[in-house]
Amino acid sequence: MSAATLEPAAHLARRSNPLAWAQQSLTLAWRNIVRIRQNPEALADVTFQPIIFLVLFLFVFGGAIANGGTWHDYLPFLLPGLLVQTVVFSTMGTGVALNDDFAKGVFDRFRSLPIARVAPLIGAVLGDAVRYTLSIVILMTTGFILGFRFQNGVGYGLLALVVVLLFALSMCWIWVWLGLTLKTAQGVQGVAFLVMFPLTFGSNVFVQTSTLPGFLQAFVNVNPVKYLVDTMRGLMLGGPIQKPLLITLAWMVGLIAVFAPLAIRAYRRRT
Repeated sequence: MSAATLEPAAHLARRSNPLAWAQQSLTLAWRNIVRIRQNPEALADVTFQPIIFLVLFLFVFGGAIANGGTWHDYLPFLLPGLLVQTVVFSTMGTGVALNDDFAKGVFDRFRSLPIARVAPLIGAVLGDAVRYTLSIVILMTTGFILGFRFQNGVGYGLLALVVVLLFALSMCWIWVWLGLTLKTAQGVQGVAFLVMFPLTFGSNVFVQTSTLPGFLQAFVNVNPVKYLVDTMRGLMLGGPIQKPLLITLAWMVGLIAVFAPLAIRAYRRRT
């Protein structure tokens, strides 16, 4: 058998081998991390923005929203909700970056490599998990400096951080799909803001649901962000956990079941 015949066979084996497929995905995830290190301003949305939001909402609106209390009283209520908002907003960066990579022809170069076809897509999602983790670490560190503490034990507090990270990884498939479907990165970002603002501000992130008008309460009660925030507060501060956690897990499974296949199908069409 000739070397010309052996080489494609070797490439096919590398594409279909599950171990090689996982290694390729991790390698491409590392590529995204290195790219972030070379372009640190791309991290502005997960570094400075969480701090700015926390300071603004805590000190500007804290006294008013806390019903005459101080910002110290508002901090335990605000931080879990703001953590959800920050991580949810971070997920749209995945779709924007993917769209930009396709526009620049990066995935055309990947297609010529002897790697699994879907490895660049999985690598992009795994690489962005670092961004989500960084936003969590920065916001929680700022909160701890300001006096926030886990009131339900460190174990439950850390579990809350894992849950919000997993929710981000499930929600990012929406933006992966849109990033592969829409024509421009600006279009992805525009659609993302139209979706994100009602989901986060039309929720219990900043205020109790009971303080909202009836029509808005009806929306909040079917909003997945509401149940994720309830889960965060239950795990971090104490309170009901089981029901909001189960609903949050159901949303996570549903998001992956619906949007991951759509994203992979759109990816295969473009590659």
